[in-house]
Amino acid sequence: MFLPVKWLKEYVNLDVDTKVLADELTLSGSHVESIISLDRGIKKVVVGRIEKIEKHEDADKLLIVMVNIGEETIQIVTGATNLRVGDYVPVALIGAKLPKDIYIEKTKFRGVESYGMLCSLKELGYEDNVIPKLHRDGIFVMEKEYPLGTPIDKILGLHGEIIELEITPNRPDCLSIIGMARETAATFDRELKLPEIMIKDEVEDIKDYLESIEVDGELCNRYYARAIKDIEIKESPLWLQIYLMEAGVRPINNIVDITNFVMLEFGQPLHAFDLDKLKNKQILVRRAKDEEKIRTIDDQERILTNENLVITDGENPIAIAGVMGGMDSEVTEETTTVLLESANFNSKSIRLTSKQLNLRTEASSRFEKGMDPNLCKIAAERACQLIEQIGAGKVVKGHMDVYENVRKGKTIQLRPEKVNNLLGTDLTVEEMIDYLERLDLKTSLNGNIIDVKVPTYRLDLNLEADLIEEIGRLHGFHNIPIQPLVGVLTRGEKPYSRIVSDKASSILQGLGLNEVITYSFISPKVYDKIKVELDSKLRDYIKLINPLGEDYSVMRTTLIPNMLDILSRNYNYGVKECFLYEIGNIFIPKELPLNELPKEEKTLSIGMYGNVDFYDLKEVVVTLLGRLGIKDLEYIKEDKNPTFHPNRTGNLLLKREKIGVLGEIHMDVLENYDIETRVYIAQLNFDTIVKEAILDKKYRPLPKYPAILRDIAVVVDSNVLVGDLEKIILENGEGLVEKVELFDVYEGKQIDEGKKSIAFSIVYRSFERTLKDEEVNIVHQRIIEDLENRLDAKLRG
Repeated sequence: MFLPVKWLKEYVNLDVDTKVLADELTLSGSHVESIISLDRGIKKVVVGRIEKIEKHEDADKLLIVMVNIGEETIQIVTGATNLRVGDYVPVALIGAKLPKDIYIEKTKFRGVESYGMLCSLKELGYEDNVIPKLHRDGIFVMEKEYPLGTPIDKILGLHGEIIELEITPNRPDCLSIIGMARETAATFDRELKLPEIMIKDEVEDIKDYLESIEVDGELCNRYYARAIKDIEIKESPLWLQIYLMEAGVRPINNIVDITNFVMLEFGQPLHAFDLDKLKNKQILVRRAKDEEKIRTIDDQERILTNENLVITDGENPIAIAGVMGGMDSEVTEETTTVLLESANFNSKSIRLTSKQLNLRTEASSRFEKGMDPNLCKIAAERACQLIEQIGAGKVVKGHMDVYENVRKGKTIQLRPEKVNNLLGTDLTVEEMIDYLERLDLKTSLNGNIIDVKVPTYRLDLNLEADLIEEIGRLHGFHNIPIQPLVGVLTRGEKPYSRIVSDKASSILQGLGLNEVITYSFISPKVYDKIKVELDSKLRDYIKLINPLGEDYSVMRTTLIPNMLDILSRNYNYGVKECFLYEIGNIFIPKELPLNELPKEEKTLSIGMYGNVDFYDLKEVVVTLLGRLGIKDLEYIKEDKNPTFHPNRTGNLLLKREKIGVLGEIHMDVLENYDIETRVYIAQLNFDTIVKEAILDKKYRPLPKYPAILRDIAVVVDSNVLVGDLEKIILENGEGLVEKVELFDVYEGKQIDEGKKSIAFSIVYRSFERTLKDEEVNIVHQRIIEDLENRLDAKLRG
C-alpha cells in the first residue's frame, strides 16, 4: 500500500521528518517497505498557454506552436496531436532538467528552431500504470487555467514523500489512508481529524430511481445505495488525479475517480452503475446460476458457478459482487444517472470467487480480508459529498439500506496484572488506558478490571491477549527491558562455523557460482599433474592401507586437483563457461608415519573459466570476504608456485598472514587436464575465514555531505603492484579518502617499454563537514608526491 505523506497529514497534524515517521510506524507494528520521494529533480518546467498552432512546411507530422509562458512567448516544434489554442501545458525551457537526467537545449527541426519542449506526464516522471488514458499518448493538457510561468512541480505537487507499507492480512482496517492516519495518531499521541461529511443540496427522492433491494443474507452482509442525477462525465480536477496517481491508481473519469478516492481514503470499495442501463428499478444480489455468463469491464467474458455472488437488475448480472463490474452497466461518457453501491460481502465467498476466476482487484483484495459493514454508509455519503463538491452531478435525496444483522462493537475484559506479567513491564493502569484510548478503544474501570469496548472496524481484536499486544506495540516492544529466561531451557542451533559456511555458500551462489562436492581421496599422480615440487609439503599426504584403487589411495592436501578435474570434465563436455566452488577438508598429517589423527583444515576452492580474467576471480574473493566482514586484506605477487602462471597470481594475506592463493593456472598444468582455455582458481583457508568473520552488521547513516571525485593516472615500472599504489593513496588520505577504485591499466603505445599506466578514481568525503577543493588539493598533491618518492611514479600527461 502507498501512503502519500501529504494526504496523511490532512488527518493528523505532524511536524516530523518522513524517516522518523516511517521508523516510528515500524516500531509500533506497521511494516514500512520503503520511502519514495516525489521530488523528481525537475527544473525550469513552467506553465504555458498555447497561443498559435501552425503546420511545419517541411514536415507533415510536426507543428510549430507559439507558447505564452508569462514573461514572453516562445516558439516550440512538436509532434503532439492533442493540442488546441488556449490549452495550458507544461513547458520545459532551454536548460530545463527532466527526470532520468534529461536536459533541454535549443534545437532545430527541418530548419525551424525550437526553444523548449512541451511535456507529457511520462516525461515529467510518472509511471505508465498511473497515467490517465487521456494523457498517455500526448502532451499533458491541464483542466483549467493556471498562472503562466508557474513551476510545474508546484502545480503537480512534486514534493514530499510516499511511504510504501506491507499491511498484514489481519489488519484490513489499515488498507486505507484513514486507517494509517489512526495508527499514526496513536503512535505519536496526536488528534485524529476525520473529514466532516455533509451534503448541502439534495433533490427529488431515491424511490423515483430505485424500487427495491433484495440480497442473499448469507453472502451479502449489507447493501447501501444512493443515486446521483444530472451526471456530467469528464476528467477529474487535477488535485483529485494527483491524489490517485500518488497512491498508485490511474485516474479514469470524475465518477470512477471519486469511488477510488473514497476506497483509498476509508478502505471501503464502491461501485457506480449506469442506472439507465438497468432493465428494472431494482437490485437483486443472488448466487449466480451454473454456466451463467457476464462480460466484465475488462471486456472479458466470465463463466460463473453457483458459488459466485452476482449483482443483478432483477434479471441479468450487472457485476460480480465484490470483484468487478459488468460492461452492460458501466459508466461511460453518455451516463447521466448513477446508482452508487456501497456493500459488504462474505470474505470467504469473495476470496473463492477471485481465485476461481483468476481475477484479483483492489476491491476483492479488501473484501477477502474482511470489512466492517458499518463503513458502507460513511463511504457512500463521502462519495456523494465529493461528487457535489466537484460539480459532477446532483445527489438524489434518500438512500436504500439492507442491513439485517447489524454489527456491534464487542467488550473485552483486561486484567492489568496480566498485561505486566506477559509483557515484563511495570505499566500503570493509567498508562494502559492511555494506550488503548489512543487506538479509539473506549475503556472503563470495573474494579480491578478494565472493560474495553472494541470498535467494529477492529476485526482482529477478540481476546485479552490481543489487547495486551496493542499495549505492547504502542509502548514499544523495543522499550521492554531484556530479562533472562527462567527455568531449564535447551536450544539446538548450528555451530558458528556452519553458520559462516552457509552464509558463504549463499554469497557465492548469489555471485553465480555452483557448489560441488568431491572425494577426499585422490590419486598421488595428481601432484605431478599440477606440477607440485618434489620437496613441497603438499606431497606429505596420508596413504590409505586399503584403498579402493590407486585413484583413491591418498588423502588430499589441496583441493586444486579436484577442482581442475571437474572444470576439465565440463570443458570437454562442451560447456562454454563454468563457475564452481567447494568448501571441503584437506588433511595435514602432524608427522609421517602417522601416529595420531591428522589436522583437518576446512578449505574453500573457487574455479572458473569462460569470459573471465584474474580480476573476475579477485572480485568474487573480495566480495565474499567483504560480506563476511573481513577487512585488512593484502595481495602479494606469487611467482614461485608452479601450479599457477608466474605473472598472474597472488597470495592473499590477512593481517600479514597468508590465507590463500588465487590466480591463473599454468598452461602446462592445463595441458595435463586437456583444457585449452584459461582457468582461474583460488584456494583459501576457510578455518581462518570462520575465525575472522564478523556477521554482526553495524550500519551507519548515509553520508550527509557531498563527495569530491578526483582521477589520477600514473606511469610506473611494470613490476609495481596495484595494491602498493592503493596502500600509499590510503596512507596519505588523512581519513578523507572514502574509496579508491582502479579503472584502467595500460601498456602499449605512448608508454615506455617496461612501464605501465595505472589509473584510479579517488572519492574524497568527510562525514563531519562539506569538503573544500583547497583541502582536497593538499591531500591529493601529497598522494602524488609520495607515489613519486616511493615508487618513482610519474603523472601521466
